[in-house]
Amino acid sequence: MAKVKLGINNCFAAKRWPEPEEWSRIIVEEFGLEVVQFSFDLADPLLSKSVRPRISQDIAKVASNFGITICSTFTGLSFYSFNQLLHPNPRIRERALRFCEEAILMTGEMNVKATGGPLGSLSFKDFHDPSRKEYLTDCLIESIQYLSEIASSLGQKFLLWEPTPISRELTETREKARKFYERVNKRAKVPVLFCLDVGHQCLRSGLKEDKDPYVWVKEFAHISPVIHIQQTDGVYDRHWPFTDEYNRKGIIKPEKLIETIENSKAEEVILILEIIHPFEEDENKVLSDLKESVDFWKRKLAG
Repeated sequence: MAKVKLGINNCFAAKRWPEPEEWSRIIVEEFGLEVVQFSFDLADPLLSKSVRPRISQDIAKVASNFGITICSTFTGLSFYSFNQLLHPNPRIRERALRFCEEAILMTGEMNVKATGGPLGSLSFKDFHDPSRKEYLTDCLIESIQYLSEIASSLGQKFLLWEPTPISRELTETREKARKFYERVNKRAKVPVLFCLDVGHQCLRSGLKEDKDPYVWVKEFAHISPVIHIQQTDGVYDRHWPFTDEYNRKGIIKPEKLIETIENSKAEEVILILEIIHPFEEDENKVLSDLKESVDFWKRKLAG
């Protein structure tokens, strides 16, 4: 039976509590959690090399002093806003690759074992041009395999790829995800694993099973050491909190998700709360929603 832990992605702290002392204190003292996925929305890996190592070491030291384990790092919402490693312009793809290189290096500076995220999105034009789509997909695979060499040289354990519901991001169906996983890992120096998100099965079309988060978890939990959890309605990627208000209209049921993981081939999975409020939301409301969500999941995991 799989071991299931609970943690949180600290993207909630972006623009609000960027200080390591603040987000660490909130996570430990207000939420009672000890496992964190660090979002690069809080620290840019492209900071100068004369500055960044000290920032990385400070983050690691503060987190450790609070008893926090940073299980992985993640590219974050800011990086996801761009086309990244699938951008039509090769100069911009090169810049995205450099970001990923530096993210892996910064992860090493923080003594963290893995990084990842959704790393590419085709333009509408390229997606509908078969030759361009094939070429850019080849570029993406080669880039990730290259990044795996860097991760391996630093002793990191794996890279994470996050399947999204957008067809231009290549792994929106289980069949495409399977093929991607097999292909990228043929020459990867560390395993390229998945970071599933239970809110990402909001496809516009496709098989019914591909729109079911529990089907994805049953099939891929054993290669998804981290699973993002959010409350959602299955229509859009909502990133709602697990509060009474949203649990009434949401489709994510903790008991069913936990049972699915336990009955999968997984040995250990970290459930990472990835709840995203509008930047305009009141900070007290943000903290209240997150605290309620954490308490909700703690009760469910306790049985």
